[in-house]
Amino acid sequence: ERDGGLINMFLEEANNERMHLLTFVGMRNPGLLFRASVIGSQFVFGTAFFLSYAISPKFCHRFVGYIEEEACSTYSKIIEAIESAPDGSDLAQWRTEKAPKIGQSYWKLGRDGSVLDLMYAVRADEAEHRDVNHHVVGMKAGEVNPRFDPAAKLDQALIKYVKDIMARPSSA
Repeated sequence: ERDGGLINMFLEEANNERMHLLTFVGMRNPGLLFRASVIGSQFVFGTAFFLSYAISPKFCHRFVGYIEEEACSTYSKIIEAIESAPDGSDLAQWRTEKAPKIGQSYWKLGRDGSVLDLMYAVRADEAEHRDVNHHVVGMKAGEVNPRFDPAAKLDQALIKYVKDIMARPSSA
């Protein structure tokens, strides 16, 4: 049945969170024990969340919204710590250390995109996830999600396509 663009939006959010994970794993390359404990935790939490979602999707979206609020707060503190770190410290290096290539590409940070730039981008993502989850709680059945209106996305894609075609030099 039509969901007003919710499933596509949630799939994009899931992919975005996956990119967070891949980027940060690429920065530190954790050991096997850490990775195994993350997978185990995901299995336990995922199962509990699935059961909770079956009972009350609104509660789960509100819960995720609050988690994302905490993520925004955490990234704000990280950004502040990087910006105020004394020159020469490990943390200060993140002002100029290049972000992993996967992050530079995904968030369009450019070749010189730093870890600090990455933190700003990820914080913005978390704020979007927070707002989306809090908004979804108030949606009525059959309502089109204004944050992910498929018709509006198609219109934007068509406008971009036409502009690109019009900008091409003619081959006459």
